[in-house]
Amino acid sequence: MNKTIQAIAFAGALFALSGATHAQAADAAPATFKTIKQINAGELNVGYVDEGPANGPVVILLHGWPYDINSYIDVVPKLTAQGYRVIVPHLRGFGTTRFLDPKAVRNGEPAALATDVIALMDALKIDKATLAGYDWGARSADIVAALWPERVKGLVSVSGYLIGSQEASKQPLPPAAELQWWYQFYFATERGRAGYEKNHKDFAKLIWKLASPQWKFDDATYDRSAVALENPDHAAVTVYNYRWRLGLESGEAKYADLEAKLARFPSISVPTITLEGDANGAPHPEPASYAKRFTGKYKHELIAGGIGHNPPQEAPDAFVKAVIEVGKL
Repeated sequence: MNKTIQAIAFAGALFALSGATHAQAADAAPATFKTIKQINAGELNVGYVDEGPANGPVVILLHGWPYDINSYIDVVPKLTAQGYRVIVPHLRGFGTTRFLDPKAVRNGEPAALATDVIALMDALKIDKATLAGYDWGARSADIVAALWPERVKGLVSVSGYLIGSQEASKQPLPPAAELQWWYQFYFATERGRAGYEKNHKDFAKLIWKLASPQWKFDDATYDRSAVALENPDHAAVTVYNYRWRLGLESGEAKYADLEAKLARFPSISVPTITLEGDANGAPHPEPASYAKRFTGKYKHELIAGGIGHNPPQEAPDAFVKAVIEVGKL
């Protein structure tokens, strides 16, 4: 065998070995949280992850729609290694979280979701925590920081200040912006409700792709999170959330006072870092439009590298850095 043929054979062997290794890696199931705890908190029995030292500073990580706690699968061990106690709850309508009252309204309005965070903290006897989240989770974290600042040590909010109101939502947006909210209008119809209930797994996967166009997640990664969407209340809570924004659901009277406070767009005084991915394909405000809402120690960071709507899963190191840094502001 001459040297050229030997070189080709050696390269082929390396390629075959590399291909086999890649295939094995691709076939490996993605990591999951090993223990999901349950606790009664407010009107819910909440499923949640609780890892790290029991006496460590508490960080509560809040996921968005249509994602789940696995957005934080790489964030949690990095934070617990730094001595934090990290809690990651399934939001209402996701995973193992259930309504205690089978007749309860499957309410998805912002005040309800934020109140769930306070109820969970009370149930776990947590007086104060750093809150961090994106999408629905960021909105809830913002609301808690605005209305109950004494419970929040620091805030990390993807896409910044996400507190809104039904009155503000009445204002029409430019056509391109309205187009980004296509699913909100879809959910406003009975066809949309039925369609999401029937096709939520494919629907959510489409949202993942549109919201993070440069994120090359594989089917196994998506399927791991899609299990959380099988919650029997998921479609109802989702549709309620988006219909409430358009004023098609009035909300529950018990949250009316909170929603009235939120409609005045309260400032957030706790130390805050806002984050944005440089390739976020979901609707999101420009940082300059909300910076003035944060009246305490504050900074904004852009995460580069094609990062979309789900930074904790797409850029866990940057997200962890922000959580640690906000405690030092």
